[in-house]
Amino acid sequence: MPVLDPATTALLTVECQNGVVGEESALPELAKEARDSGMLGRVAALVDAARGAGVQVLHAVAERRPDGLGANTNARLFRAAGRLSVRQLTGSRAVEVAAPIVVAGQDLVVRRLHGLSPMAGTDLDPLLRNLGIRTLVVTGVSSNIAIPNTVFDAVNLGYQVVVPADAIAGVPASCTAEVIRNSLALVASITTAEDLLEQWAPSTDPRNLGGCCPK
Repeated sequence: MPVLDPATTALLTVECQNGVVGEESALPELAKEARDSGMLGRVAALVDAARGAGVQVLHAVAERRPDGLGANTNARLFRAAGRLSVRQLTGSRAVEVAAPIVVAGQDLVVRRLHGLSPMAGTDLDPLLRNLGIRTLVVTGVSSNIAIPNTVFDAVNLGYQVVVPADAIAGVPASCTAEVIRNSLALVASITTAEDLLEQWAPSTDPRNLGGCCPK
């Protein structure tokens, strides 16, 4: 993976919201995988490290109006979502970013009422362009649908895309590896959360360590 320039790189979390990956998720199997695999914790660590390195953080949230106005109904997935006991309603706890991820004041939150991708029909692309972003690091859920859509849309719009393989999740767990191997690796740079954390770690100048350094 190439060295990422913080000035032109952004980190995006996709649907890391209470109603999707939280303890009261509408999709408990996906939420369990996100937690048990460590994915959610790694995303939180990446968010903190990105801020420290000067990388812009954005959170993409999927929601819908209580009356469903403007929401898709042209696929089985959308129709099923409307019948779930936990709905991603605007202004509800379900559409808040889930712990342990922390939203800071300088983060941008992009919300969508329709579609499968936070890049389609939202402010995300113009926001990134206004920020001078050329490289997008994509994290979150799910590797089944939203993550591939986000990556493909970003690539089609001319962005370089980086995907930390252990900072995305889907169900079944085996789906994530297959999607990465057979699809995402063809269009994005695949890395790990650890590699990004090392790249974004604060550099330490030995001259500032005083007498602690061995001679």
